[in-house]
Amino acid sequence: MPFQPVTPEKLSTAVVRQIEQLILRGILRPGERLPSERELSDRLEVSRPSLREAIADLSERGLLTSRKGAGVYVADVLGSAFSPALVTLFASHDEAVFDYLSFRRDMEGLAAERAARLASDTDLQVIAAVFAKMEAAHQKRDPSDEAELDAEFHLSIIEASHNVIMLHMMRSMYDLLRGGVFYNRQIMFRQKTTRGALLDQHRAILEALLARAPAGARQAVVDHLTYVEECLADSRKAEAHEVVARQRLEHVGGKG
Repeated sequence: MPFQPVTPEKLSTAVVRQIEQLILRGILRPGERLPSERELSDRLEVSRPSLREAIADLSERGLLTSRKGAGVYVADVLGSAFSPALVTLFASHDEAVFDYLSFRRDMEGLAAERAARLASDTDLQVIAAVFAKMEAAHQKRDPSDEAELDAEFHLSIIEASHNVIMLHMMRSMYDLLRGGVFYNRQIMFRQKTTRGALLDQHRAILEALLARAPAGARQAVVDHLTYVEECLADSRKAEAHEVVARQRLEHVGGKG
């Protein structure tokens, strides 16, 4: 007969499974600090030795990392799907910039469509809460907070699509964006008209999600990222034109 005796699961194994799931689902994020040993053992209702065994297992497999005197953290390596050499190539070739936006348009359009169908009401509340923060940040002269919330808004939609592979891949993409690998997001938010248009586009995405309109949500994301692509292309052209204009000015000045 194919049956095997059932053996009780060790407490440390149950803890490992729970933390693995929290990391896989994106609830525990790269670089996030875990609660203290005492607090975590109380929450999980396990002994400290069982908790230590679980953390040692997860650390050995590279999912957690301990920092002396600072605690236990989710490993940063989880957010890095690209090698440093590839990141350097991305940063030095314009081709990669526009391919990046094209990839985002496809993936985020799909994610928005999925979120409109599959997200729970709580998922949508999270997205709406991030957008409310964006509206508040929009009132500030300094666009830094709004630019940071832009990435958080998009990631919250990915999370609401409930696809863990897409979640971790796109999180890596946003990490590159935050690091300025593809382009400087701050530039787009510094222009008043562009900044207002971006907020309106994010509002349109949110409204389509709240209306549970899959096609509308996807189209709103496509329209938004197409606008970003066009703005970036215009910015690159303006930079190139400025180089030529400075050469002309230098040439005219030299003749005088």
